[in-house]
Amino acid sequence: MSLSPEQHVWACALEVERQHGERANLFVAERIGALALTGDLAGVEMWKAIAKRLDQLGRADGVSDQRKICP
Repeated sequence: MSLSPEQHVWACALEVERQHGERANLFVAERIGALALTGDLAGVEMWKAIAKRLDQLGRADGVSDQRKICP
């Protein structure tokens, strides 16, 4: 079975969340920074897409709402 590009990004986001838990966003930010420093624009775009999906996962779990309430 082959994944669509969208499914692949979601699978990556879910795996990052599974492996890194609460530190998932930090891990992704570090990856984006490292890739940007090397000029890997395709890599940066991929990890930005993963970050977007992680944010959506957080909203589904109510995490983003908690961040807005608690400074």
